[in-house]
Amino acid sequence: MMKIAVVQFPGSNCERETMLAVQRAGMTPVEFLWNDSSQKLREMDGYIIIGGFSYEDRSRAGIIAALDPVMKEIKLQSELGKPVLGICNGAQILVETGLVPGLKNYQIGMALTENKRIQDGKILGTGFYNSWIHMRTGDRVRQNAFTRYLSKDSVLSIPAAHAEGRFVMPVKLLQEIEEEGLNAFQYCDAQGNRDDNFPVNPNGSLRNIAAIINKAGNVMAIMPHPERTFAGDPIFHSMKEYIKEKTPFKQKTLSYQPEPVKIIPYDKKDNTHELIVKLIITDNAALTVQNTLRQLGIPVTVNRMMYWHVDTNFPETIEKIKQTGVLYNDRKEYLVTPEQIFSSAAKAFLVKSKDDMIGQQKLQMLRDHFSIDGVDAIHHGVLWIFSSENVKIQELAESILATNIIFNPNAHICYEYQCP
Repeated sequence: MMKIAVVQFPGSNCERETMLAVQRAGMTPVEFLWNDSSQKLREMDGYIIIGGFSYEDRSRAGIIAALDPVMKEIKLQSELGKPVLGICNGAQILVETGLVPGLKNYQIGMALTENKRIQDGKILGTGFYNSWIHMRTGDRVRQNAFTRYLSKDSVLSIPAAHAEGRFVMPVKLLQEIEEEGLNAFQYCDAQGNRDDNFPVNPNGSLRNIAAIINKAGNVMAIMPHPERTFAGDPIFHSMKEYIKEKTPFKQKTLSYQPEPVKIIPYDKKDNTHELIVKLIITDNAALTVQNTLRQLGIPVTVNRMMYWHVDTNFPETIEKIKQTGVLYNDRKEYLVTPEQIFSSAAKAFLVKSKDDMIGQQKLQMLRDHFSIDGVDAIHHGVLWIFSSENVKIQELAESILATNIIFNPNAHICYEYQCP
């Protein structure tokens, strides 16, 4: 019987329903933990990277697992034509590894970023969303390992539960994905009609995208959870049929080439007041990034702080904002100055979301709930500080950035931050 590896990382939590879905399709699920042997992985006929919160979504959803050695082996197995299905957090991992959409050398081409619930152009909400949704195959979806038991008229009702499920990508890549028929599933209403508005589109994803396949058709990243309902079973039956056919396989890549990422110095405006917030307790996210980089052979020490810059011409307003507790909790965090956290041997990068919805939300909260006026904008970011005892940090900076561990260029902007 066909053996399917149910791949789990620390924090994964959908193994039971995934194994049941595999069994319903007449295949044998095999639990595979991130620290199991690669030989065990090679013996499998296919792979499912399950949902959950791998490594507690530290740094961002999927990135730490994407840098785990097990994903190198899964890349190699996918190149043999074996099917790879990533569900929810598994989809985020596939996107962060570059297995989806499948550019040359597995370059990162897209992001799964924060949900944005939109209705008629207005943002109704962000963050985690849990509900039943409808989806159907894309109009021009190419033959692949996952939609063989579905027609264009098939509408699936399945659950979705995620905070970072919004597909974003450059326009040119989106065009190629649509031309190649890689838009495997799209959100729709119960009748199969697409609508960009919430709740039909639960997360603001471009073109209502719920799932994307690679050009070879054997790898799919899907945000909703087909394993949690019988309605999703056709996806797993399709996977079984694909394995059974043993069709000759040829690896294919997309032609899209990402633009080189430019890291520019962060320019603070004259009326900007910055607040740098440090945790009182151990920062597990920073520690996980540090350990991951060291395992990759990059000997660094990592510190991480929340960064706010507030645009206002009234210094007294900053004191009012501090007292609200909106930007930081003084029971768990405290303010530091750049001089307190920087040394000449350190390298710092400030990462900001391109949408910066957190900054917008905090500004609205200060206005609505605390009646604080005179603030033009609030911007949120994460300040990463790297140092090394044995190597000049400047020599390591390029290697750190090449991992994409602190930002995805499709969802974030990274600046070099210099101490004033």
